[in-house]
Amino acid sequence: MRQDIRVLDRVRGAYASLRPSEQRVADYVLKDPETCTRCTISELADQVQVSQPTVIRFVQALGFDGYRNFKYCLIRDRSGGAAREACFDHLGGFDLKPWDQLEDLPLKEVRVSGGLLEEALKSLSVQELDRAVRMLATARTIDIYGVENSCTPASDLLTKMTYLGLCCRMHTDAYLQQIAAAHLGVADVAVAFSHSGCSMDTVKALRLARRAGANTIAVTSRKNPLLAKYADVCLYTGGEDTVIYGTAIFSRIPDLAVVDLLYMGIIQSDYERFSRSLDKSGAVIADRGYPEA
Repeated sequence: MRQDIRVLDRVRGAYASLRPSEQRVADYVLKDPETCTRCTISELADQVQVSQPTVIRFVQALGFDGYRNFKYCLIRDRSGGAAREACFDHLGGFDLKPWDQLEDLPLKEVRVSGGLLEEALKSLSVQELDRAVRMLATARTIDIYGVENSCTPASDLLTKMTYLGLCCRMHTDAYLQQIAAAHLGVADVAVAFSHSGCSMDTVKALRLARRAGANTIAVTSRKNPLLAKYADVCLYTGGEDTVIYGTAIFSRIPDLAVVDLLYMGIIQSDYERFSRSLDKSGAVIADRGYPEA
């Protein structure tokens, strides 16, 4: 799932900051980008009736180091990405390019995040979500597992369950996660987060929890991963890998959304009980903030 800032997006975004002569070039590019893909710099300058230095200033204002780079990216966009092989492509779906500018990143981030949340909406089973909510709301102990980036949603679940007055724990050490899992019982619930669904330590912890008799929940992006083999409930977030140098930095976004859904679902399952728990938790830390000036 690639979410690019295309050349025409960049032209529109920079339009207001361009000089009037450069805006004339922008108007022509926006009106007829197909013709621009076939124009030399001199031909484009003649069509717009500006100087060649004006065209160069225009493409540099967009963040390109020259007209050839600008034209290459425009051709790539018009061809639907056929020329991507020559791009800097160690970055998976995010497609961060060396000529991108910092101001491009917020829009890229929002597009990628929005796309992942849409995929999670399509992939998540409401029936499985309901089962997970009922398990967590009635658990004696909730044990939470995850490594690397999955520690983020795992820690968020720990925080939210604690605020609700539920007994839960999370060891950041993978060995301790596995040792804790082996000591669970039939009244307990284990929750494992793994974007790939095949993190060795996380799979082992959930397997041990299930062998000990606990109910088990897996949160993962892929259908039928190894982790699902040991899960009574699987919450699939969908989406494909979106990585920066091998690290799935965006995987926590749909996982955090699932944590929020579990949190709200548990509150809704017994509103009076859990609203009282939240009031009690809030009162405990009410004096922990600095008074407003």
